Amino acid sequence: MLAPTGGAVITIRVQLLEAWDAVKVIADPSTSVATVKARALAVLAPDVPLPGDVVTKLGGFEIRDEAKSLHDAGVQDGSTLLLHFRRRQPIK
Repeated sequence: MLAPTGGAVITIRVQLLEAWDAVKVIADPSTSVATVKARALAVLAPDVPLPGDVVTKLGGFEIRDEAKSLHDAGVQDGSTLLLHFRRRQPIK
């Protein structure tokens, strides 16, 4: 949960494409995309050394400025942020 109690919140889904897994995130709309991405990666792919190697997409389009707030990036209640590796990863 990335929102203070009693404040405005949105509930979104953050999915890591390569893991076929997702997490539910409850966040304040003013939370940055980068913060949501980092928290989701900590759960979905804790072994990813550089979050910059992971692209964040909304509606099929990359969010290039991850310093933007969720609201400013166009994320709404019920949206899904898709994370995927910028480059293909070797299979272990």
